[in-house]
Amino acid sequence: MKVGFIGLGNVGGKLAGSLLRNGIDLTVLDQKPELVAGFTARGAGSAINAAELMRDCDVVITCLPSPAASAAVMDEMLPEVGPGKIWLEMSTTDEAEIRRLAALVEEKGGTAVDCPVSGGCHRADTGNISIFAGCNRATFEKVLPLLTRLGRRVLHTGDVGTASTLKVMTNYLATINLLSCCEAMVTMKAAGMDLATTYEAIKISSGTSFVHETESQLILNGSRDVNFTMDLILKDIRLFQTIAERNNVPLELSPMVIDIMKDGQRRYGERANSDDIIRRLEEATGLSILAAGFPAELIDDEPEEQGYEVFPPVATPVVAAE
Repeated sequence: MKVGFIGLGNVGGKLAGSLLRNGIDLTVLDQKPELVAGFTARGAGSAINAAELMRDCDVVITCLPSPAASAAVMDEMLPEVGPGKIWLEMSTTDEAEIRRLAALVEEKGGTAVDCPVSGGCHRADTGNISIFAGCNRATFEKVLPLLTRLGRRVLHTGDVGTASTLKVMTNYLATINLLSCCEAMVTMKAAGMDLATTYEAIKISSGTSFVHETESQLILNGSRDVNFTMDLILKDIRLFQTIAERNNVPLELSPMVIDIMKDGQRRYGERANSDDIIRRLEEATGLSILAAGFPAELIDDEPEEQGYEVFPPVATPVVAAE
């Protein structure tokens, strides 16, 4: 199987690296020539444009920063889509937009898979990230061997669009976790608690979360660089808010999160690191949320292992008493 990959940014570059490391026949494309050169130096091929990539590959993966970017790339690729061609969309995107683009692919005889990832750049780098896949079951089984090279846990979520719906939900939860961790740590500092002890107390308690065990470390170190920026946070939370509005759900926290992140952008820049949001509370209180002993970057220390499909719980049939 010949695979094309478009988008070698913070996440895409690491996902593409997993393919290359695992011996996949890979051709790459990105707007930044230096990123492409890094892959060709390791044995990947390169393409002139997206149309050429679709023409020459069996599967083309996109991992791009916005729905608009994905739509523009699909406009280029669509003339080369035909029977047997597969498009894997690994960007975080709008579920209505992925369905629209998938319909265009299917009209040309190709197949689309809605395929975002979750778990952080450090896990994308080691092939241990989680993957959601939205498509019919037959297509899922066809691409599963490829997905298990890209990530560890692979969940078939249903039809195209379901994976993106779940993905923006998880990013919403992660952002809520981030903001609550910021408030917790600043409050504990104000109360005179040692921040390293605070970190450990949260970690071993019912208050812990994936975000705390990863991003809180970067906040306490001071690097605050999780390879994710405020503009991407806002894109994802707005996508989640849109899903709620389409389904008449009157959310209360989501609009507050959007306002907080917009204020962070005004203060620190549109593409400021998402973890810089704690500076709002540091500035308001005059406190410094730093502690020794925490890393400047996240490293996934779990060994890479063959990926596998995971399944939702299945209800146990209730047996009537005799």
